[in-house]
Amino acid sequence: MEIQTETDKRKQFVNNMMESAIRIGLLFILIIWTYDIIRPFVIPVLWGAILAVALMPITQKLEAALQGRRGLTATILVLLCITLLITPFVMVSGSLIEVVSHFTEVFKQGEIKIPGPTQKVADIPIIGSKLFEIWSLFSTNLEKAITHFLPEIKTAAAAMASVVGSSLSTLLMFIVSLAIAAGFMAHAEASSEALKNVTIRIVGKHGAEWTSLTAATIRSVLLGVVGVALIQAILIGAALFTFNVPAAGLIAIGVLILGIAQLPALIVVLPLIGYMFSTQDTTTATIFSVWVFLAGLSDNFLKPMLMGRGVDIPMPVILFGAIGGMLATGIIGLFLGAVILAIWYELFLAWLRADDEKVLAQIEDTSTAEK
Repeated sequence: MEIQTETDKRKQFVNNMMESAIRIGLLFILIIWTYDIIRPFVIPVLWGAILAVALMPITQKLEAALQGRRGLTATILVLLCITLLITPFVMVSGSLIEVVSHFTEVFKQGEIKIPGPTQKVADIPIIGSKLFEIWSLFSTNLEKAITHFLPEIKTAAAAMASVVGSSLSTLLMFIVSLAIAAGFMAHAEASSEALKNVTIRIVGKHGAEWTSLTAATIRSVLLGVVGVALIQAILIGAALFTFNVPAAGLIAIGVLILGIAQLPALIVVLPLIGYMFSTQDTTTATIFSVWVFLAGLSDNFLKPMLMGRGVDIPMPVILFGAIGGMLATGIIGLFLGAVILAIWYELFLAWLRADDEKVLAQIEDTSTAEK
């Protein structure tokens, strides 16, 4: 009888294992299928949430002026943001098309005349002699220069076309993300409460604190990374337009992209200084050089001032998280990396506080026992 009972238990155990394995397998397949379905929407939704958090303070101020109509406020703000996104893109695209069309027409008519370099170009350290040689070749024998550098020209053209295509898809993604952000902002309280409930359910009592920390970190990164990059682009762009540097708008956008990517603006500034000294008089070139050089270094004192404002997390933690996240997952990693490191920092502090509480409790128990 005991042997029969033991056999039945084993059969029941095996049946339970098989049933559990089948259920887990089906659940796993369902999760994979669900992820495949929602994967195209993950990045736009994340960007929508980030933009909603970043724009929420502006929405609240504008809402007061519109007598508390949150939906209308969010719609107006998002339409304004979309306009600000599309307008520079259209202007730059139109300028590029116009320039390409002009050069194509001039090239067909054989009227291209490139001015030769001055001796100042040859005097530039390290790259001066090579740059003088290439520039001279293009100015004296354009056909031979194009034939000689045709592989490089093709590679540059392909890279430019790829950048334009990628920029267009990114622009469309941001428009969709802004529309999603409008929905989040219109229902901010409900969205915030739902997120807090989910976070508390997952991580416990600190969930509400981490939700607030996430919002504050996103705003800090937006101000300290994107804001600083925008200030740098405006300062350098103002110098470019003041001194009538060709393609000033494109160069300013390049400075903005470099700033967001956490690359030094001096990558663009130093060649511009060389160009001005080779084409302008010494006084003009010196004034321009001082202006753009100081603007290129402005992030060194702007970031400590703006990064980490409103957050009890040290600025280096947020900065390292933003840079590491961007290297790992692209631009969106600026925000995700900073948020993840901020949460880990809070976890570390909570662990230290827990140990301190244990030590204090032991000291109190010891003192009580001695009494």
